[in-house]
Amino acid sequence: MTKKIGNKHEAQHRGKQERLEIRRVNIAREAVKKAEASAKYRNQVKNQPAMSLAAA
Repeated sequence: MTKKIGNKHEAQHRGKQERLEIRRVNIAREAVKKAEASAKYRNQVKNQPAMSLAAA
């Protein structure tokens, strides 16, 4: 949860520019995570354990 200022959440005090910047950062971070995850499984044969490719 967000930190509170008095009886309002901190997020309510953010400006439009700051919210957009946070959104962009979150989207970029998620894209990096997605790319890493897809690269991890990119050249695997379906229904084969990951170790079988390393042994071959």
